[in-house]
Formats: sequence, structure tokens, C-alpha cells
Amino acid sequence: MKTDIQIAQETEARHIRDIAAEAGIDEKYVEQYGNVKAKIDYNILTDLKDAPEGKVVLVTAISPTPAGEGKTTTTVGLADAMRRIGKRTMVALREPSLGPVFGIKGGAAGGGYAQVIPMEDINLHFTGDMHAIGAANNLLAAMLDNHIQQGNSLKIDPRRITWKRCVDMNDRQLRFITNGLGGRVNGTPREDGFDITVASEVMAILCLASDIDDLKDRLSRIIVGYTYDEEPVTAGQLNAHGAMAALLRDTLKPNLVQTLEHTPALIHGGPFANIAHGCNSVMATKMARKLADYVVTEAGFGADLGAEKFLDIKCRMAGIQPSAVVIVATVRALKHHGGVAKADLQEENLEALEEGLPNLLQHVENITQVYGLPAVVAINRFPTDTEAELALVEEKCRALGVNVALSEVWGKGSEGGVALAEEVVRLCEQPADFHCAYELDLTIEEKIKAIAKRIYRAKHVIIQPPAMKELKKLESLGYGNLPICMAKTQYSFSDDATLLGAPQGWTLQVREIRVSAGAGFIVALTGNIMTMPGLPKKPAAEKIDVDSRGVISGLF
Repeated sequence: MKTDIQIAQETEARHIRDIAAEAGIDEKYVEQYGNVKAKIDYNILTDLKDAPEGKVVLVTAISPTPAGEGKTTTTVGLADAMRRIGKRTMVALREPSLGPVFGIKGGAAGGGYAQVIPMEDINLHFTGDMHAIGAANNLLAAMLDNHIQQGNSLKIDPRRITWKRCVDMNDRQLRFITNGLGGRVNGTPREDGFDITVASEVMAILCLASDIDDLKDRLSRIIVGYTYDEEPVTAGQLNAHGAMAALLRDTLKPNLVQTLEHTPALIHGGPFANIAHGCNSVMATKMARKLADYVVTEAGFGADLGAEKFLDIKCRMAGIQPSAVVIVATVRALKHHGGVAKADLQEENLEALEEGLPNLLQHVENITQVYGLPAVVAINRFPTDTEAELALVEEKCRALGVNVALSEVWGKGSEGGVALAEEVVRLCEQPADFHCAYELDLTIEEKIKAIAKRIYRAKHVIIQPPAMKELKKLESLGYGNLPICMAKTQYSFSDDATLLGAPQGWTLQVREIRVSAGAGFIVALTGNIMTMPGLPKKPAAEKIDVDSRGVISGLF
């Protein structure tokens, strides 16, 4: 059986100028990075301001498991299938982070015959966006520490610095560090730490900015710490935002590539959905809507994370309303939620499947009942799935008024996604009563509880004393009306990764509250979630190699 990277490398890509032309992008806006990838100048949006906007299809999934769900694969295959049935479609995805690529999860370019290419570039350095975001983030950190070194006219308390440096790599050694050692000339000694780049507020700002002026304004509002008098200090006060924006000028331009079947794809921005808001950029989504009748996009991890943040944060800020939602599941993953070990998932087990189905059904109920959106369940089919198992999933979903479509895009490409594409097109014509899970005028505590109880189905919420103290301070500073970005394990509806399925009667623990004033949301860290992941016992990096011809292997 061919690997994902072998399939991608055997596909002959079309020149990116041809892909751009087919998408309706004038050549003057195309900035080539070789022959198969390009950046698209955001000034195209000025020329397209009067063009109609296409419908947005959001792809999300059940809570992820080691068995795999195939959300990105389904997203890419669905876009190809919609083009196959004659719909003018673009796909809009996030950029992969090097952390998962070299860690345990692998890349994020799809799989099988439903991938975006060049797969190796996309999963590695691509067009340099991650590096630019890291540079902008760390420039601010350097200017902050330099301000203190050069006299500290803003009277910043080194003990109350909240801004961290970042690197796009899973590196647990950097979670907690001490810097500024070695004497007076080397800075002020203090405790510090690194976040992974995709969790940086700069990443969130880039993904939520509507244009270069909005980007600069958001960067200026970043809070880096507090004075001795407990007043917030911003990047604007350090005069750092202009230089940061200069570093991000080209990064703000969405990246154009293609699928294996040459569907135009915009890949831009890459925040994690468990510790950030988990959606591709507003800029890319807006651009795709102006260029296509249908835009297929995804949000990270399960619907309780990426989709919740897409709907409660991104849609609010960008004025977007999805026309349909696809919830991806596999029979294997549902049996894992029902207690089956990974080694036994290929065996038919209707009892375990029924035990695991509440996870899928709760995600479905959230999308259709909490958010009021039409949805379809896409079963990413495996050869070991039995007819009885597939029938059980269909029966339970139909009881909630939601259809099930089998997706076989991994093995068949667009041909395997026609049924799903036809159902999505049908749903896009259905009326929707979209509303968010909470109103912005609630208190921070009330908004956290709304998400915890309405989406996660927690029974109780405990905001620990240090978090409650910070919460009250942020409200007193005028940040109480911001939406909430929950940082939570992706493996469970709860804050405990071991609680699979749809746990009931549990208590959400909020241990820390942060403000991302530039991004425009409050971050609530729950359980033991980390903003700097670590590598697993056997990292994927051990299997990645390059031969004497420069051909990369081992990526997945």
C-alpha cells in the first residue's frame, strides 16, 4: 500500500499560475514561491469588494482518538467532490505546526487520495509564515526586556511579565526557564517560559485580522505585563507594533496551493484548537468566499473545541455564518470511545459502538440544537467496518434528524465523496437559525459556565482562586465583554483526557485566566493543558529522512 507522501509525490501538480487563473485570481496578485505555491496579495479583496460571497461549509469531528478520524482528509475530499459535481469550490485550511509533524500527530495535509500538495512543503517550512510569526513574537519579548534593561521608564514589574517567547516545536524543556543570568549587562534575571508558536497571541491576531491596519491595531493592544501599580503595559507603549507588523506584512497574505485533483486551496494560519482558537485566517476565508460559490473549511480537533471557537469567536468577529456543518467520525474511533483497545478495533463490536456513540451524538446535538445549524455526519469508512455497525450509526443519527453519508475519499478521491457532497449542497439550501452559545454581555464567569454546561455538559465549574482573582481584575480593566477561548484537552468533552465518550456529572476545573487583548478574547486554561507540548516516547521525527536526491520520506 502506498503511503500518503508517495501518493503526493507521484501526482503531477499543475503550475500555480494555472490554479490561480482557474480560481479567478488576476496574475498581478500572485506572488510565486516556485511553481506550485504562491502568496495572494490581500489587495485583491478591494477589487472583489462587490463580488457575491460563497457559502461556508464547516468540517469538524468527534473527540479525537488514536484510531483516527480523518477530518482534514474529509475536508479536502469533500471540496474535490463538490467540484466533481459541478460546484465552484475552494478549500481553506490551516498551516501545520512542526510540533505535531515531528511529534505524534503527523502533518495536516490530508491523506490518501484527498491531500493538498506540495505535501512536504506544507508540512515543513512552506512559505515561512510560522517563522515570521515566531520572529514577531520574539521581537516583542526582546523589546520588552530591553526596555527594562535600559531604565524601565514604564515601571514594568519583572515579576508580572505575561509575554512569553515562542518556538514552533514541541520542547518541554522550555516550559519554565530562568533568563537574564550572568550579571547586570545580560539583563534582569527572571522566570520565563516558551509557548509553541501556534499558541502565540501573534498567531491568533494574524488569523483574526481583517487587513494590515487591523493587524497593527491588534498588535498594539497586546498586553505584555503589568507595572508596579498593577496597570497593564501594551506592545503599543513599547512602540513594537510597527516593526512586528513589518515582519508580518507578507505573512498576512494567504497561501495558494492545490489538491491532488487541482482544486484551489488557501492554506493560511495555524492556531491549535486545544490551546488557541483553531481556525484558519479570516483573510483566507474572506478571499475564498469572494472567489468561489462554496468554501469548505475545517476547525481543529473535536466540535467542542475548534467548531465552538469557530462559531463563538471567528464567526462573531468576521461576520461569517456557516451554511452547513460536517461532523466526521469513524466506526473505529467510536468503538474506542466505547472502551475497545486500539488493537481490537477491526473486530465487529456493536455493544462497544453503542457505548461510544454518545460522543458523536453530543457533538451533533451541539451543532444542531445549541447553534441551530444544519449538519451531516460523514463516516470516514474503513474496510473493517461492517454493515451492521454502519447501520447502527445511521439509525442513531437519524433519530436526531441528521443524515449520514459514507466518505471513501482516502481511497477513491472525489469519487468517494460524491454522496457527502450532494448532501452538503442540499443542506446549504436549508434554513438555519444560527446563534452563538452565549452572549458577550455576560460576565467572564457566566460565559465560561455557558460553554462548560451547554457544550461540554459539565455539571459544575470551579474557577480556582488565582484564576478568579485574574478574572475580576480583567473585568475591572474593561475586558469583561470579550468572548472566551477555552484551553482544554482534545481527547474528552471533559478536562480529563481519560474520560471518553460523553461523560456526565463531572466538574470543570479552570486553573488560569489570561487576556489576549490584541486577538480579542479571554483564554481560560483548564485541567492540565499545556501551551508548550512535549514530544512522545517515539516521535515521528525518528522516521523522517531525505535521500541523496533530496526526496523526503516518512512524513504522514
